[in-house]
Amino acid sequence: MLSVEEIKAELKALNAEYAKIKDIPAEDRKAFGQELNKKREALQAKLQKALDDAESENIEPIDITAPSAPNQNIPEIPRGSRHPLMTELDRVVDIYSRMGFDVMEAQQLDDEFHMFESLNFPEGHPARDGYDTFRTSEGFIPPAHTSTMQHRALKKYKKNLENGGKIAVVIPGRVFRNEDVDATHEHTFYQCEGIFVSKGTTMGQMMGLLKNFFETYYGQNLNIKTQPGYFPFTEPSVELLIEKPKSLGGKGDGWLEMLGCGMIHPNVLKMAGIDPNTYKGFAWGGGIDRLVMLKYGLTDVRNFESGKLEFLKEF
Repeated sequence: MLSVEEIKAELKALNAEYAKIKDIPAEDRKAFGQELNKKREALQAKLQKALDDAESENIEPIDITAPSAPNQNIPEIPRGSRHPLMTELDRVVDIYSRMGFDVMEAQQLDDEFHMFESLNFPEGHPARDGYDTFRTSEGFIPPAHTSTMQHRALKKYKKNLENGGKIAVVIPGRVFRNEDVDATHEHTFYQCEGIFVSKGTTMGQMMGLLKNFFETYYGQNLNIKTQPGYFPFTEPSVELLIEKPKSLGGKGDGWLEMLGCGMIHPNVLKMAGIDPNTYKGFAWGGGIDRLVMLKYGLTDVRNFESGKLEFLKEF
C-alpha cells in the first residue's frame, strides 16, 4: 500500500498532466480529461483511506471515566490547517507590503455610491448593466469587486499627497457576483485591489510594479503584455497578461490573462478631492483564486468554497 506522501506525490504529478490538454486534438480532449478526472478521484479516495488508516493506528483506547493522571497517554486531537486561499492571500499582501504598500481590508457589504458613483458609473451608465450584483432587502450590495474601496482609500491617504508623499495601498477582500457556478466560475471569491497616486505617476511604473509582483509570486522571470480593456474608473484601461509560468508547463509559448488595470480616471480622483491636473495614479485588481489555481495546477474553483477535507488536506 502506498504511503500518504507517495499518494500526494502521484496527485501532484497528475495535476501536471492537465496542462497537456491544450496539445491534444479537440475531439480527444473530453475523453482525456474524463480519464484524468477518474484517476484523480481514485487517488483522492486512496489518500483519504490512507489518512484514515494512519489516524486509526495512532488512537489508543482510553477510559474517559478514569481520573486523569499526568502520565496518562491521551491521544492528541488532530489540528486543522489554514485554508490555501488565506495562505496565498497573506503571501500576496506580503509581497506588496515589501514594495512599500499600506494594506486596507475590504468591506463585505457596501452601497450604490461606492459600488458605482464614486467609480465614474453615473446613474443610467450602461456599464452598470454588466454587474449582475446581489442586493440585500435593505438595499446594500455585497461588493462585486474590491474597487468599491478605491474612494475610501484615496480619501484616507490623501494627506500623504498633501505632505509631499504618495498614496500606495493594496486592498484584499471577498467579492460576490451572481454567476452560474461551474469549474471556472464562482459566485464568491477573493480579489486584491491596488492603488498608487503621486505627482508624475506613469503607466510604465505600473507595468514594472506588476511584472515584479508576478515574478516574485511565481519565482521566475516572466514576460508580460497588455491588451485593450474597458473599465469606467480607469483611462486608458488594459488587461495584463503574463507568460505561462514553468510550474504550469510554460515554455514561452502561451499567455494568461491575470488582471485589469489602468490609469485612474480623473473623475475618480476629483470625487475624492484630489486634483487630477497635479496628481496621476494607476489602479489594478485581480482574483486570488485564479492565482492559486494556476500556481498549483488546480482545475475546479468550486473546491475552495466546498469545505471538502480531502481537498484541503492536500495543502
